[in-house]
Amino acid sequence: MEEKDYNKLRWKIIFTTLCFSLIPLFALGFSIYHQFSVSYTAKIREDLRTLAENRRSAIDLFFSERISQLTTLAYTHSFDQLKEEGYLDKVFNIIQTRSKAFVDLGVIGQDGNHVAYSGPYELKGVNYKKEAWFAAVMSRGVHISDVFMGFRKFPHFVIAVMRREGSQSWILRATIDTYIFDAMVRAAQVGKAGDAFVINRHNMLQTAPRFSDELLGKADCPDFSASFGTSVEEIEWNGEKTLFATTAIADNKWLLVIKEDPREALTPLLRARYMAIWIFIAGASIIVLGTILVARATIARLIQTDREKAVLNASLVQSSKMAALGKLAAGIAHEVNNPLAVIKEKAGWIMDLLEVEDIAKSVNYKEVKAAIRKIDQHVERAKKVTHRLLGFGRRMEPVHETVDINKTLNETIEFFENEAHYRNIDVKTDYLENLPLTTSDSGQLQQVFLNIFDNAIDAIGKNGEIDVKTGLVSNDNEIAITISDSGPGIPGETLDRIFDPFFTTKKVGDATGLGLSISYGIIEKLGGRITVESKEGHGTTFTVYLPTRER
Repeated sequence: MEEKDYNKLRWKIIFTTLCFSLIPLFALGFSIYHQFSVSYTAKIREDLRTLAENRRSAIDLFFSERISQLTTLAYTHSFDQLKEEGYLDKVFNIIQTRSKAFVDLGVIGQDGNHVAYSGPYELKGVNYKKEAWFAAVMSRGVHISDVFMGFRKFPHFVIAVMRREGSQSWILRATIDTYIFDAMVRAAQVGKAGDAFVINRHNMLQTAPRFSDELLGKADCPDFSASFGTSVEEIEWNGEKTLFATTAIADNKWLLVIKEDPREALTPLLRARYMAIWIFIAGASIIVLGTILVARATIARLIQTDREKAVLNASLVQSSKMAALGKLAAGIAHEVNNPLAVIKEKAGWIMDLLEVEDIAKSVNYKEVKAAIRKIDQHVERAKKVTHRLLGFGRRMEPVHETVDINKTLNETIEFFENEAHYRNIDVKTDYLENLPLTTSDSGQLQQVFLNIFDNAIDAIGKNGEIDVKTGLVSNDNEIAITISDSGPGIPGETLDRIFDPFFTTKKVGDATGLGLSISYGIIEKLGGRITVESKEGHGTTFTVYLPTRER
């Protein structure tokens, strides 16, 4: 597989894994957040509605109690009793001992004159006949006024009840302490930016807002003049979304308005959202990083497996080639051996005739004898070739014995020690101490090492170096024997054919090209493997791997 195919597969694995990981994670997170947001927003609205209704109940109860007090006084006392200011002061003091909600108390006749007054102001004798609240209470019997300036020139509102005694009507009027009433309303203020105030049906402020002491001004809120009952709305006001809760109080005369900043109310939800986003980003980052690492590890393992498979396939091809060529070589050697035997026998017979008969006197005796000797030499050489072919082709079953590799290498080096010394080639050894023994065939291993050493000496020629090392690889399951020479190296196009039978880089007649082929077959039968690395100008290294355990 080419590099671009591995890249495509890597990105395919990453994309697929991320899709199956991030999409469910994103869908789950979005669903949870959406459901939580809907529930939390509904809870905020419901809490605001509950707050408004509770405050409405408290205010209505306050007015109901005040009206009940005034009604009780009016219907348990006569006009004549209450117009006596001394008596009215006593009654007012009694009321004040239980509640400070009233600022003053006054009795007003049907002509609008203030006939009796108990309180901090000088209002006795003031006529209210032209006041709107006076007409209202005279027509309805009970009345809660809007906030007005009145004769005091100070914002206040009154509660008044009317009693009819025979043909005479009179009014008991009380001023409500606005501070107490304002405090009741402000109890509904929520958060740092929330507000609560009371407006009339003309959107005029009846209590001071939280961030302003303004009374009787236009309220900073939408027009709720048509609102009844209790409602909670999110309205964009002054460029910002604001939650408004409204509820009617004082017999639908006024509206209690509660403002709340939804950003402040939703702060826990926003914090949860930010936390969820960070958790999602962190989780997604971990998933992406893990996916990339896993994909890289998978592709790396796949590349390694493909390479091992390619090496195995190459080894199988080499083994098949060796087996086929072995059979062919054995057949050729068998067919060639017989004629060679006949030629050798006849050459010997001719030589014997030259010795016993008087042919020595012939003028061509010496040429004939030299020719016969050359025939014998070449026949002998041909026999060696055929014997090697037979050795290559026959099944060479190895002998299983305990082998000390370091010792076997030393014994092998002794064979060519003199030649190496003669050529000024330095043989250096670096053996691993306590190298494990192996079960192998020391004779066949010597043949392999001799072939490699012969090639190394031939490659160096003169003045060079051969390094021999032993060690353990593959979790100590293999012994590695490395033989490196300082020769000219092998070209890349030649390196792939180095183990092919009859392939040689030497001159014709100097080598048969079977040494490394036979060595390859021997190591393979011994359960090992042999590799070669070379680069032109940097020498050649053969490495023989043998198992440390008996097979």
